[in-house]
Amino acid sequence: MFLLRHGQSYFNLYFNETRVDPGIHDPELTPLGVAQAAAAAVRLADTPLTRIIVSPYTRALQTAQPILGVHKAPVSIMQEVREQAAFACDIGSPPEVLAGRFPHHDFAHLPAQWWHDGVETAEQTHHRANAFRALMAARDDSATTLLVGHWAFIRALTGTSLANGEIMEFDPRGGRPEPAA
Repeated sequence: MFLLRHGQSYFNLYFNETRVDPGIHDPELTPLGVAQAAAAAVRLADTPLTRIIVSPYTRALQTAQPILGVHKAPVSIMQEVREQAAFACDIGSPPEVLAGRFPHHDFAHLPAQWWHDGVETAEQTHHRANAFRALMAARDDSATTLLVGHWAFIRALTGTSLANGEIMEFDPRGGRPEPAA
């Protein structure tokens, strides 16, 4: 399968400059993040995709948009692939707000608060990643699936840190990384 970390968000921009949580809930992409999403769509244009899984955070949904313009694959919005809750940016938007902003997606299956309440431990994130890995390993279409997700979740899933807009191939049938210390 293919893993894409969302493009640069306003949280990423300010946090990377100051290392202080800027207090932005569910941030949007910056102009650079929009460009990273467009570049990812170009890189994936010739990749056969039969399924696209997207985290319900705005930054992931915005990153998926240009890819959906190229690939007409079914989209699954999955709260299970959300970011590890550690900062203000990890407070999401309620499903009805997301549905108003992204009317072409279905959010009806999400609970009113689909994000983690409080700080999520690395072990909890790793547990979610292992459950997702098992789900994908059991699917016949995992090799042609794209996940648009987040740094900590992808790191828990693969043991690899991706930069904003970076893509990697991943075999969910492979070994499981240990939780990061």
